[in-house]
Amino acid sequence: MIGRGERVGVAVSGGKDSLSLLKVLHQLGQARGNELVVISVDEGVAGYRDEALDHARSLTAELGLEYLTLSYKELFGFSLDEALDWKDEREVTSCSFCGVFRRRAIDEAAAKARVSVVATAHNLDDYVQTFLMNLMHGDVRRLGWLDPSYSDSSFPVRRVKPFMEIYEEEVALFAFQSGVQFQSVSCPYMHEGLRSEVRDYLNVMEANHPGIKNVLLRSALDVISRYSRSTEKRAVTCSNCGRPSSTSLCNVCRMSMSIKQHINYRG
Repeated sequence: MIGRGERVGVAVSGGKDSLSLLKVLHQLGQARGNELVVISVDEGVAGYRDEALDHARSLTAELGLEYLTLSYKELFGFSLDEALDWKDEREVTSCSFCGVFRRRAIDEAAAKARVSVVATAHNLDDYVQTFLMNLMHGDVRRLGWLDPSYSDSSFPVRRVKPFMEIYEEEVALFAFQSGVQFQSVSCPYMHEGLRSEVRDYLNVMEANHPGIKNVLLRSALDVISRYSRSTEKRAVTCSNCGRPSSTSLCNVCRMSMSIKQHINYRG
């Protein structure tokens, strides 16, 4: 996933997974000649993100690494909290549009940090949850984008998921064992979407049938690789920002324009 000597951006939210990933990559990177840059995104959620960013800054300073933070406010002109009225009127979940902006923010930070690869802390649980959610939403075209070997020169920086074969529970055990100080509160919007229900279902299945998440991961990778080989995955260019998109106007521009109009109208 990561070559020797590469400059690596590590996406760190301040939770157990991303801080554990940072510690692991720092230890491995010292032997492999990798230069790490810590990247954090501030969505603008009052009473939630500040603590996480403090943990991210603390561990980054302890390891003596470069640190870069970007916020929704500075990138898009509004915070996640400020977009809540827009979200409520359209009956969509916070996660459904927060993820769109978060991915763009990480791309912007990666370009600014001049890294060649971005490592995110998505674990096995995250991966199989996303796979099932795409199926349940009927969003089959997105399966190709879950391919770990996917790369496209039209995107600024490639993404890797070093923890994708590791159970969330095991990451948590590593965090506790190694003394990682991580965020104590959960995102206030985490239970709005389908993911929480899928997470609970998979946890029950794993408890009753140990190893089933790992089996599902293998099945998902097999399906995704077959789908990827048979699907043309070429992006067009957004007419507004010039970034890769599946349509003429990317989701980031479409949604940010609508949110800004709503905020201006409300103001």
